[in-house]
Amino acid sequence: MSIIALLRELCTLDGVSGMEAEVRDYIIKKAKPHAEELQVDPLGNVLVLRKGKKRPEKRVMLCAHMDEVGFIIKDISPEGLLKFSALGGIDRRVILGKRLKVGPKKLPGVLSIKAYHLVDKEEEKVSPKIDDLFIDIGAQSREEAEKLVSIGDICSFDSDFVEFGNGFVKAKAIDDRIGCAVMLRLIEEEPAVDTWFAFVTQEELGLRGSPGAAFAIHPEIALILESTTAADLPSVEGHRKSCSPGKGAVLPFMDNSAIYDHAMFDDLRRIAIEKGILWQYKTIVAGGTDAGSIQRSHEGVQVAVIAAAVRCIHSPICIAYAPDFEEILKLARAYLEYLGE
Repeated sequence: MSIIALLRELCTLDGVSGMEAEVRDYIIKKAKPHAEELQVDPLGNVLVLRKGKKRPEKRVMLCAHMDEVGFIIKDISPEGLLKFSALGGIDRRVILGKRLKVGPKKLPGVLSIKAYHLVDKEEEKVSPKIDDLFIDIGAQSREEAEKLVSIGDICSFDSDFVEFGNGFVKAKAIDDRIGCAVMLRLIEEEPAVDTWFAFVTQEELGLRGSPGAAFAIHPEIALILESTTAADLPSVEGHRKSCSPGKGAVLPFMDNSAIYDHAMFDDLRRIAIEKGILWQYKTIVAGGTDAGSIQRSHEGVQVAVIAAAVRCIHSPICIAYAPDFEEILKLARAYLEYLGE
């Protein structure tokens, strides 16, 4: 399958942190025919060994996370409205009025707030707090809502996958279903070297799934395939634009969880230049990735990241540039080839 076809199917699935089963089942179905070994660990990580053309000098792991940001129900009001907490880093300014799929039945819901004509001048100046918001599922009482949902149920964004403009796509969960899609494409091929592929859980809640994967696989080299924050907007100063969709694979040198292995970073940059692969730096240090937890496992692991530049990340309308995905695939493939030389 093409990258864009895989991404479309993956983004349509729901996999809020801790509830990644739909995504996991899809990945197992796609990876199993090509896997030398496939296992699911107690954290729900999918670990796949794909035999390559030769055995590398060091054990190699590629990693992407299956989970997406979302919400969890924590209370139900007497009027039947749902109070909630965010699962993952979500900007509350972008969620007002958004559609949700609520609970295991995927009931339609809407993120709501009191009407604008009831907002005083002081409230108008600030973004509402999560505690001021609620989810409306059309229930008229707590008792009616309790027949439909329970405290602890998960809610995901209800968002279509849309191709628009000249090569752009819009969807929920591009972070990090694009990493999963690239890894599935590499599994379909015969990679240059034996490679472990780790599809991990609960990255959005603090890199919780990847330590288990790293301890199980015990890699010496780990390449993380991710999505990262694009800030190429007119209101952002030039030096803070970070990275941009349309300029190729993003090569960050660090984030708030890890300084990446400098030799790996240099190799990725050199390979991209030599192979004519479109790439760009990430010029702002922000966020965290599974590189941080993997790097600190066992006696230490060499780590680096290749990422897709995504606007409006952690929202129901993540925006990315489809041709960038092919550049990420080409660079990851070329790095495995380099390890096989």
